[in-house]
Amino acid sequence: MAFGRSSRKRRPVEPVTLKILVAGGFGVGKTTLVGAVSEIRPLRTEERLSEAGRPVDDLEGVEGKTTTTVAMDFGRITLREDLVLYLFGTPGQDRFWFLWDELAQGSLGAVVLADTRRLADCFAAVDYFERRKIPFTVAVNCFEGADRFPAETVQAALDLDPGVPVLVCDARERSSVRDVLVRVVEHALARADRPKEPVTT
Repeated sequence: MAFGRSSRKRRPVEPVTLKILVAGGFGVGKTTLVGAVSEIRPLRTEERLSEAGRPVDDLEGVEGKTTTTVAMDFGRITLREDLVLYLFGTPGQDRFWFLWDELAQGSLGAVVLADTRRLADCFAAVDYFERRKIPFTVAVNCFEGADRFPAETVQAALDLDPGVPVLVCDARERSSVRDVLVRVVEHALARADRPKEPVTT
């Protein structure tokens, strides 16, 4: 019995899974971003802010914040049938930075989420990824009442290399976050395809 092409079963596609970090300052919207785009219920490790933590937690500009991520946020999004992203949101406070090295292992790239009212808060994340040569994209979260600046102004303020993409996003909106993640993957893959610079002695 002959089988035509139409009767063949299509083989299931085994998706490629990529790890993306979401970093930035305290209260910049990392947990919100992961939750807005994740197709599974996000794993969150949030604890309530306590009076004991006030001397070490800088709440300027985020006085209404009542919880903080103490380990990571985790979510997943399928960009295409053959491409799945695992999202790992890093803790934003200095006292939890020792976790970053563990979270960064095996990552393709990163999103550095920024708030123009507290732009200096993301310097540490930018420096971290630059030092480890992890490709990253800066996403400016559009908070109500925050000033809007051209991408070139943000790039200059953060002293970014010219090739680092700077985008504007709304961390609450799935489509906006998805656009940022697509740009991160494109940027990271383009960096990976570049010929390696020769080592000089």
